[in-house]
Amino acid sequence: MFNLIIILFLIFFSCETREQASFKLPIFSPSDLDPNWVDSSLKKSKKKHFVPEFSFLNQNGDLITSKKVSGKILAVNYFFTTCPSICPTLTKNMQRVQNAFLNEEDVLILSHTVNPEHDTPKVLNAYAEYYGIDSEKWHLLTGEREKIFGMARKGHFAVKGNSNDDINSFIHTENFVLVDQKSRIRGLYNGTNPHDVNRFIEDIKLLKKENKQS
Repeated sequence: MFNLIIILFLIFFSCETREQASFKLPIFSPSDLDPNWVDSSLKKSKKKHFVPEFSFLNQNGDLITSKKVSGKILAVNYFFTTCPSICPTLTKNMQRVQNAFLNEEDVLILSHTVNPEHDTPKVLNAYAEYYGIDSEKWHLLTGEREKIFGMARKGHFAVKGNSNDDINSFIHTENFVLVDQKSRIRGLYNGTNPHDVNRFIEDIKLLKKENKQS
């Protein structure tokens, strides 16, 4: 009887391990997502979605491009430095992501300001110092408003609305977006929710394992 229990345990453990090893995060196309978060020009698209190329300045005034971060796992969000509501929470929760992968070169954080007229590299640098942001790990990005808003709506699907909305209308989002090494969206999370942030961190770990196995 005892031997039977051990055998059954080993079979169960082996099956569970194989299932965990084979699990992969979904790869999202626009049609897989809540249509409220997808730009109207892409809502019905079932094509493979890749985050488009970009070029922005970070808090040190360095040019950060899609080519420069190619092959990295990207933790992405949108914020602005004078936000009195959710942005401090988003930043503190993204600090957890920074600390979890601080010494791992294949994971980077990209936080885009939605108020680029105010959030110059100098302002972003002061914000980074205040929150203990490592500039090698975490880039606070600024640039042309139209390009940032376009990336949020058509690239990361991080905000409600679409490209027909007035570019001067302010966008505000709590979403964290997980982008893999091939610029594909692999997950969206509520950055104000501790449980979702935990899941975000665990999913980054899953992507790292997936990359090693491929």
